[in-house]
Amino acid sequence: MTKKEGEEDLFRAYAELDPFKRVAQFYARQTAGNLERHGIYEISASRGESAYLVVLPDGTGLAHVDEGLGTKVLVADAMHLITGRCYYDAIGQDTVAMIVNDMATVGAQPVMVGMHIASGDGKWFEEDAERAEALCRGWASACTMAGAAWGGGETPALQDIVYTNAVVLSGSATGTIESSGHPILGGRLMAGDVLFGLPSSGIHANGLTMARAVGAKRGYDALLPSGRMYGEALLTPTPIYAQFVALLLANGLLPSYIMNITGHGWRKLMRHAGPFAYIIEDIPVPQEEFEFIQQNYVDDKTGLNPSTEQMYGSFNMGLGYVFAMSSAQADAFERLALDAGTGFIRLGHVEVAGDRRKRVEIRPRDITFKAESLQIR
Repeated sequence: MTKKEGEEDLFRAYAELDPFKRVAQFYARQTAGNLERHGIYEISASRGESAYLVVLPDGTGLAHVDEGLGTKVLVADAMHLITGRCYYDAIGQDTVAMIVNDMATVGAQPVMVGMHIASGDGKWFEEDAERAEALCRGWASACTMAGAAWGGGETPALQDIVYTNAVVLSGSATGTIESSGHPILGGRLMAGDVLFGLPSSGIHANGLTMARAVGAKRGYDALLPSGRMYGEALLTPTPIYAQFVALLLANGLLPSYIMNITGHGWRKLMRHAGPFAYIIEDIPVPQEEFEFIQQNYVDDKTGLNPSTEQMYGSFNMGLGYVFAMSSAQADAFERLALDAGTGFIRLGHVEVAGDRRKRVEIRPRDITFKAESLQIR
């Protein structure tokens, strides 16, 4: 098997999902005209971004997001058996963070967040009162961090679809554009923009299938070099980056583009449709759990550990959120981040791809991701 075939095999989960996303976008666009009878119109450039935007008759911009947590709940359940502790407050924050951080990428601030929690048996909600209460507590706390109300939700019991001892967590949010009515959709992105990154807190909620395979092999109680248990490191809550976006906008700083580094890892840097090259000259140090995953995960088909390129193409590797700022606002961004106590790193800059082929160049690791490795539009 060649190196390229091995990389494609490791990325196959997203490669299988992305074609459906493109088909869904095709048919979804055909429904946009239905808004007209309400006096509403869509901002078509938001299709393919992390949040969908419409404009109401009075000019108010509304954003909508649906997002899911994935399989991180299974790590919380496994760690409960090991330690006796309940981790569902962190799970609640993770789910809300996945939703509101996506919304903030377009410059919208969440107003209402809804929970969707599907169980295989309604008994899940009553058999462990501490777990259910911790989930609600963590969810509400994260909503408060994001400045949003928890507006309701849905709790279906899906027998024969969901395992009886597990739940599927997801949710949605509605938000408003509060910064002079200007959504952040990449229309101002240009060569010379400076790329700033906010650090991740760990794995967040993407790549957990691979991480769980390592947990099954080595045990979630395996100790990392710091002495921390592997499973506990995986359960570090995801930050609410929407807070910092709101701070930027309140201080008159308008990013050219914002990228939430979730699924697809650092390939997500080239989410913008334009022919840009994202030149990365400095990188954060990944948390220790990423090295542990790389050393202990073996792909069933290739028999190989992930390469460093595969790790950066699948995980956030210490990078949580990325802002492209005009060179004129770069210094102001740094001052504001320092004053706010927000850790950040000046990653690099944006160039126009001379060959009209967008790419991400992670120069400290000698990695280049080309346009064809991210096909979500």
